[in-house]
Amino acid sequence: MNNKEIAAFLGQLADYLELSGANAFRVNAYRRSARAIENQRINLAEKIDDLESIPGIGKGIAAMIRERVTTGQSSTLEECKSKLPPELPLLLKIPGLGPKSIAQLYQKLGITNIAELKQAALEHRIRPLSGFGPKKEEKILAGIETLSTRRNRYLLSEALQVAIHVKKELSTHPLIKQIEYAGSVRRQKEIIKDLDFVIATHHPAEVQKAIITLPEVIDIINQGETKVTVRLSMNDLEIDADFRIVIPDSYASALHHFTGSSEHNIQIRRQAKQLGYKVNEYGITDDQTGELLTFSDETTFFHHLQLPYIIPELREDRGEIAAALTNTLPKTMEQADYLGDLHTHTLYSDGAHSILQMVEAAKAKGYHFLAITDHSRSLKVASGLSIDDLYEQWEEIDRLNEALDDFTILKGSEVDILSDGTLDYPDDILAQLDIVIASVHTSMNQDEKTMTERMIRAMQNPYVHIIGHPTGRVLLRRDPYAVNIDQLFQAAKETGTILELNANPLRLDLNDQHLKKAKDEYQLRFTINTDAHAIPQFDLIEYGIRTARRGWLEKEDILNFHPWSEAKQWLKTSTVSSK
Repeated sequence: MNNKEIAAFLGQLADYLELSGANAFRVNAYRRSARAIENQRINLAEKIDDLESIPGIGKGIAAMIRERVTTGQSSTLEECKSKLPPELPLLLKIPGLGPKSIAQLYQKLGITNIAELKQAALEHRIRPLSGFGPKKEEKILAGIETLSTRRNRYLLSEALQVAIHVKKELSTHPLIKQIEYAGSVRRQKEIIKDLDFVIATHHPAEVQKAIITLPEVIDIINQGETKVTVRLSMNDLEIDADFRIVIPDSYASALHHFTGSSEHNIQIRRQAKQLGYKVNEYGITDDQTGELLTFSDETTFFHHLQLPYIIPELREDRGEIAAALTNTLPKTMEQADYLGDLHTHTLYSDGAHSILQMVEAAKAKGYHFLAITDHSRSLKVASGLSIDDLYEQWEEIDRLNEALDDFTILKGSEVDILSDGTLDYPDDILAQLDIVIASVHTSMNQDEKTMTERMIRAMQNPYVHIIGHPTGRVLLRRDPYAVNIDQLFQAAKETGTILELNANPLRLDLNDQHLKKAKDEYQLRFTINTDAHAIPQFDLIEYGIRTARRGWLEKEDILNFHPWSEAKQWLKTSTVSSK
């Protein structure tokens, strides 16, 4: 476990204790310990036998951490869970409702689940409680509604994990010739409602039995000759999945049909009609002869319609057929060509690993450069760096760079854009950084005019290179803040500011449609970064690249696909490093 995971564990313990009405002093002790761990610049797993030497960690909490780190379990956490109604912790998912308020609702009104909470709010039984009132009651109902609308919607990363697992399980079946996930997961949409699979076999009945007996199947919703619909459960996620079963000759056509959006498929049928064909999931029928043509793969399918292969990410009817006909489809970028991440965090702020550990992981991925961009001083919740901390970090980066060959560590910072659009460090500090990412982390409820002017003011600073996660959304958790996206893009064009595509699947910000608009209408350039707070998060780059493909971007549009000697020339000239 890394420091962030240990701190999260203690935070969860504090939440459960607070839900049960535990003594506030005890609850706060866990929260203080979590903050102390987040502020450490060494990995606690490396000094597991000396935890008590860390201020804020007593003997009891140290023992709990050791148990969790060494066994993966926590007897204290399990004991806390056992004392609470099983659905009570689900109330923590309601936006704006914290453990202290939930504990009061539980103790005063006996509320143990979301349905009971909604009923109590509708009957106005919540407002008389101390610290609540009519407005909070209304916010609770709004939060429940928000949670309800997000139910049965999943992040791409969550759904893809299930899809890959199920594909792997079924691909070993001796009667299945081919299998692939299709639909919105294959198109790499950011939010997934259900899964689709296409299976090629000569033995549909036996394959159906294999599907419905998968250990992940918890319900059989529908079962016909060519389609099975089930409910899958995996990793605390329940999701519906359609399995389309076809003969091997029809597999390529079916895979195309069940991958593309309905709008894309309409355009494919129009293209086929112009050539004298009809298209469906079984193949292409020649109008004159009535012959059904089938194909060995999707590439051959497209070629028969006089089209080059169109990658799944583009099959959304956003002009891909017209571009294919004129040979102007974007060149597909590959993850292997990605040369360096420009947005990462370390133990200096709220990251889980040291600079050296992050660098070693980046080198192992074949990167040529890495920017260390810990949070700036005002973001206390993320242990933002004081100016003295920043100087200390620069010295460490200089020492490491001296020992490195063919790799560059860049001095950076994710600097907060303050509520008035000024930046969290003075210009003389910003001027010394190789990379300055300016991001909004506070005062997110500003109106559109104020937020837009705030961000544009930051972009007008000559030392700001990049705007991080430009709309501030967190998928299925937080809506984008109000900002005029066209004014933002115009300001980026005028100031030479690069916009980030944050690859974390919780963000994917900018989204695909914004990327296409920014490129087509404003000719902007971009950077794709993981915002990694721990080494495993480097792997999130795949989601950023898939989203960039959906946004019609090419390598030439993205800073990270160029050697640093070239990439730095994209930055505002006043701050181009001498490296």
